[in-house]
Amino acid sequence: MNITNYIQFDGDNLDTAKGAGLISTIDRDMDIKVVPFESDNEKAPTHRVYAKSPRGHDIEVGGIWKKENQDGKPYYTLSIRKLRYNANLGRFPGQDDASLQAIIEWEPRDQSAHSSRLVAGRSPSKGLKIPQIAGFQHFSC
Repeated sequence: MNITNYIQFDGDNLDTAKGAGLISTIDRDMDIKVVPFESDNEKAPTHRVYAKSPRGHDIEVGGIWKKENQDGKPYYTLSIRKLRYNANLGRFPGQDDASLQAIIEWEPRDQSAHSSRLVAGRSPSKGLKIPQIAGFQHFSC
């Protein structure tokens, strides 16, 4: 079976395990390497995510963060900042191997809410007037 969007960790304890995987989108396939990261900062990622540059160099492209759901159970989320790619980690259907994690892409919640805050040509974050150009609609993020 040929799978995409996964990370295979080298152990069941995802907090300390290294991993390698693949992210596939409509316009690219990206082999990734995942390395544990220790920090005293509670907002820091648990892992750094690396991909290869066109010349074969490892470059940091994102991170994995450990979070808690409403029931207090841990889950992991992955972000590749340059691609604006966000995903949760989880298991494939019918799978029981904790070291193999599916990458489940999701869209940021505030994306549609953010664009709906644009009112009367004003920037939502600073209240600045945005010049209006005939036939051109402005969006800001």
